[in-house]
Amino acid sequence: MFDDPQSPAWTPLLNAAWKARDHAHAPYSRFQVGAALLTSSGAVFGGCNVENAAYPVCLCAERGALSAAVAAGLRPGGLVAAVVVTDVAELTPPCGACRQALVEFAKELPVLLANRQVRQLHRLENLLPHSFTSEQFR
Repeated sequence: MFDDPQSPAWTPLLNAAWKARDHAHAPYSRFQVGAALLTSSGAVFGGCNVENAAYPVCLCAERGALSAAVAAGLRPGGLVAAVVVTDVAELTPPCGACRQALVEFAKELPVLLANRQVRQLHRLENLLPHSFTSEQFR
């Protein structure tokens, strides 16, 4: 279902990510990002990047969506798929901090990167090889 980047299963996530991107607050970089996460309950959570003058404390779209999902009850193992959209030619994967945050909830998460013309499918475990998670403490 989420093994094909052209699958219609991605449509609700893409729509949510583009909608969230439209609300991005990026007055410094002008680089708007949208993300959407699908949970095992079927809920879709969108997020956008939120910048501020204290640049290191900006919030990425992926962690914004993840925070909303966790606030609604998401627990580790509950993510099914993720989408990240931008309006630039080169597709933009999640940053390292977002990869680490996402891997806590689904190590094998399919991650679709997209712009208005191109889609590219990745697995989170390939974007963040040899990840460190709470499983190592169990």
